[in-house]
Amino acid sequence: MSIIAEHGQLLLILACLFGFFMAWGVGANDVANAMGTSVGAKALTIKQAILIAMVFEFCGAYLAGGEVTETIRKGIIDPAFVAGNPDLLVFGMLSSLLAAGVWLFIASMMGWPVSTTHSIVGALVGFAAVGISTDAVEWGKVGQIVASWVVSPVLAGTLSFGLFLSAQRLILNAADPFAAAKKYIPYYLFVVGFMISMVTMTKGLKHVGLGLNFNECIIYSAAVGVVVSIAGQLFMRGIKDVSADESTSRFAGVERMFAVLMVFTACAMAFAHGSNDVANAIGPVAAIVSVVQSGGEIGAKSGLPPWVLLVGAGGIVFGLATYGFKVIATVGTKITELTPSRGFAAELGAASTVVIASATGLPISTTHTLVGAVLGVGLARGIAALNLSVIRNIFMSWIITLPAGAGLAILFFFILKALF
Repeated sequence: MSIIAEHGQLLLILACLFGFFMAWGVGANDVANAMGTSVGAKALTIKQAILIAMVFEFCGAYLAGGEVTETIRKGIIDPAFVAGNPDLLVFGMLSSLLAAGVWLFIASMMGWPVSTTHSIVGALVGFAAVGISTDAVEWGKVGQIVASWVVSPVLAGTLSFGLFLSAQRLILNAADPFAAAKKYIPYYLFVVGFMISMVTMTKGLKHVGLGLNFNECIIYSAAVGVVVSIAGQLFMRGIKDVSADESTSRFAGVERMFAVLMVFTACAMAFAHGSNDVANAIGPVAAIVSVVQSGGEIGAKSGLPPWVLLVGAGGIVFGLATYGFKVIATVGTKITELTPSRGFAAELGAASTVVIASATGLPISTTHTLVGAVLGVGLARGIAALNLSVIRNIFMSWIITLPAGAGLAILFFFILKALF
């Protein structure tokens, strides 16, 4: 208690700095989830992608990023073990933020798309196991998260594989691909509108207090799907069939239609991602603010002051503006060659997986989901279409994330304890 009373202001300043650093890592590393495929498929330039992501990630993080955040993110630590020792919790949360931020910084430098959720979870597990007690860690929750390493990429990959094969069969292999696109793309547009609305409502807007149940989300999303389908058809009237021109591919006009779809999915994915993943950076900050301002009281939930959301949203935007391009290049161009139709299948497969996970309560990583979706689309053209050395590096970085977060958190935890 005495440390909190004595150094409360300093601890709050450190929480904001470390939280901003962690949010920077979320922006630098995770923005590829929303934008990598669009850039890789040349539906957007890197500048356009970063500008769109800045707007939608910020709106998602600030407007829908959570009125209330669990003090101990994802239920990884049993609150009973820290109830009598708020100093331990504050040091643990500070060291976890710094550890996750450092690991995301290293991964972003290397161009590895790693999970920001797994980075913070690894850090929390490390500090709790060594700083408190191994019994303080909810190992069942950790097991679920480890299982999601396999489940989310496989599910997203399977869905994206099926979506791309359907587009290939119905449109790309048709005698007149452009006419087939005009016929079938409205149905894909409906699915896009429906799925992206579901992502936004189940993941993005649950914090705003709309209080929609899952069935209501389905009804509203279906209405959005119809609107998007009609709007898309109006938009596509202006696209001319350029495939008759000898200098272009016979699919050029079709791919331009898919490019329109991709811009829409990218915007909505950025919004949903900002709203969901900002909590990885600000959850621990909210916990520290709550403990310091209450003079050492530890609640299971902590109200979230708007300025804390601003720290998280600002950090995400700064991260993607300064360093987002590196991981975008990995996801968009290095795993497999993407066209708008392939990129669209990957994005829709990833979005669908996020919806399924929200409905079933499965903990997943948006990063693993999108990489799995891109792999699925690549596999639809055979194993030779994949860059296996890049994939090997990505998988290795996923395996290292939890122990790296844990090891760094333990190191920073003891440094902080020694300093104070």
